[in-house]
This record gives sequence, structure tokens and C-alpha cells, in this order.
Amino acid sequence: MDHFNYEKGKLFAENMDVEKIAAEVGTPVYIYSKATFEEHLRKIQDAYSKLDTTICFSVKACGNINILKFMADQGSGFDIVSGGELYRVLQAADEASKIVYAGVGKTDAEIVEALKADIGYFNIESEAELENLIRLAEQQGKKTRAALRVNPDIEYKTHAFLATGKKETKFGVDIERALRVFAEYGGNTSVNLCAIHVHLGTSGKKIDPYVKAVEKILPLIDRLRSLGHTIEALDLGGGYGADYESDTVPSAAQYAAGIVPLLKDKNLKLILEPGKSICANAGIMLTRVLYTKQGGGKRFVIVDAGMNDLIRPSLYDAFHFIWPAKVAQKLVPPQRDKSLQLEGTVVVDVVGPVCEAGDFFAKDRALPPVERGCLLSVFTAGAYGFSMSSNYNARCRAAEVLVDGDNFTVIRKRETYEDLIALEK
Repeated sequence: MDHFNYEKGKLFAENMDVEKIAAEVGTPVYIYSKATFEEHLRKIQDAYSKLDTTICFSVKACGNINILKFMADQGSGFDIVSGGELYRVLQAADEASKIVYAGVGKTDAEIVEALKADIGYFNIESEAELENLIRLAEQQGKKTRAALRVNPDIEYKTHAFLATGKKETKFGVDIERALRVFAEYGGNTSVNLCAIHVHLGTSGKKIDPYVKAVEKILPLIDRLRSLGHTIEALDLGGGYGADYESDTVPSAAQYAAGIVPLLKDKNLKLILEPGKSICANAGIMLTRVLYTKQGGGKRFVIVDAGMNDLIRPSLYDAFHFIWPAKVAQKLVPPQRDKSLQLEGTVVVDVVGPVCEAGDFFAKDRALPPVERGCLLSVFTAGAYGFSMSSNYNARCRAAEVLVDGDNFTVIRKRETYEDLIALEK
């Protein structure tokens, strides 16, 4: 599933001992496996090869331009949600036609930038946004294509902050309203409203919601076509889960087995916007133990990474498997599992140095004994790890490293104190 494995008790990223990376680059550090990125992308491409499919990697999940460059080289398009992400992609890829632009609050400046770049599709979230896009396209003398985001009102079991496909959400419009939107704007000559976009949420672990969404959307597409509208594409968004615990989510092939038969004879281009299913297991965060302490009945392991480096546990109570980068062979983990308890482990809280009680990575977690100086690996950190990091507590953001076989490259330098105040001078 990924290219992070233990050999004789030592953790390797592809063919690189992660201890060597930490010794040279320092900690905390994000370490990515190029082979894992490429393998996960290829599996999705292969799974949907029977359809005219464009895979648009979700930039918000992991946006380093060095990663975007090799993803583009492997045929990926990109899903963006801001002008900054558009700028990043344009530094990395030549084909703006494979960019889809989502988000409920696109500014006029961002829309104009995307129009000038001739992106593939704007994903439209409301009538007001569509009217504004039409106005700006006419002002710029540009023509563009758009997909209307439709909420199929499907129950999608995930964290409440991550579900977006119900009627009561700030995203998109409901199916009934979609017909009225096409009736009013479907004939516009500046903005060709020619696609439907659906996004249920993120971190899902079931195929059924996606199948149900397609089954609810296809009659809408048939109805729109019968009314004379050209619907050329269906964008099924992203949200496909990642294995934060081993073998807990469907594979790309399993998702495709449910979706492809429904679309095979529908004369529709398919757009997918995977993020974490490609990059989550392609990255780890390596952090060093500063102290251990006892507090009442609790044992604490205090590390040099904080919630500013990886906020998902504090924000979503998200699970990340954590294990030392070097252990006795008998303590090499057989899988990533919340309840994994091997003989010789102790139950601890893994916490950071940030001045917040919510600064933690794991609570009541069984880990092998560690001491000051030991390295811990926080697994499945490639998605929404560095991209959501911050300078809270005036902390410098971590370095990012890309491993390719037996070589590694620093693809983002560790910030310095000077960097923290550079824009304030």
C-alpha cells in the first residue's frame, strides 16, 4: 500500500533510513515517498480506464510544487480551491485545461486569474456565483465551462466537519433547484454550463454512498438532456478514504467496480478529485522525543512537533498511527491499528510543546518504551499535514523531504526565525 517499511527494526522510506534524514535535516520533518504517490495515482487511472476519465489531484491535501510537478508528469490534473492554489499549479503544470476550480467563495480577482489561465471547469456552488462568473467572463471577453455542484442528499458517515453532500450545507444546490439553474443560465454563451459536480465529503470508508449518488444524479442528467442541455461531464469529487488503519478502506478498483458500470454507456466524461487516497499514506511526519513525564496516572511523551505542524488530531480527533522509527524486531508493528498492543508496550499520551491542552497526537496509546532523543513516526501524514500547518506560538514550519529510491531531496526548507518576521519589517 505504501513504501514505508521496517527492516531489521529500522524504518525506511523506500530505500532511505529515516534516521539518516532526521540527522541531516532535523525534526520535525515531513517525509514523502515519490513511489507511493505514483503508485496510488496509477491505480486510480487504471481502475477507471474504461471511461474517459480525468484525475484531478486535490491540491489542498498536499500542495508542494515539486510534488505537483511529478504528478503532472504522470498525467494528473488538479482540483483547486483558491487563487494561491491556481498559482502553485501553474508553476508546476503546463495543462491548465486539466484544472477544476471549486469553492464557495471565489473572489473576483481569483475568478479573473482562472479565466485568463483558461482552466477546464469552474465548479459552481450557487446562482450568485454563476451570475458573477458570467459577468466577469463577459468583461474579460472570455468563454469558459462550468459544472453545477449538486447535493444528492446522501448520508455520508464521517466527521461532521467533513460531510458536504446533504441539503443543509453551504456547498452546492439541491437536485430540484438544479433544474431551475439550468433553465435560467443553461443557454449562456460566455459560461457553458455543461457538467454536474458532486462531492459527498471526505474520509469515507464505504462505496455505497458514491453508487447512490450516481444513481440519483443520472436521472437529473437525463432530464437536463431531454430539455436540450448538453451535459458532457460528471465530476464525482473526492473524499475517498485512506488507510489510516491498515486495510480499512476500499481500493480504487473496488470503488470503480461500483461506479464504472453505471456510467459506461452514458456518454459522459468522468472527473475525479482524489486527495488523501493518493497522498495520505505517501507521507509521514518524523518527530523527536524531548521528554517523558508522569502526571497522576498518565504517562506523557513530549515531542518536538506540535499541533501547528499536524492539526488533524486536535481538529478532528483524527487517528494517526504512531511508532518509533527504531525498535526491537519483536516490536515491529504488523499493521497500523488503533488497538495494537504488543508485549512490552506502555500506554502513553503523545503531546507537543504548543501552549494548548489540545496539543496532542495520541491519547492512551500503546507504544514501545521511548526516551529523550528517540524518533517517532506519525504515519499517514501526507494529506492535510503540512498543508494545514501554521506558525502558531511563533513556531517555524517543518521541512519537507521527498524520497526517490535511495536518494532524498529537501523540497521545502525549514523556516527560520527571520522568515517569521520577514513580512513585518
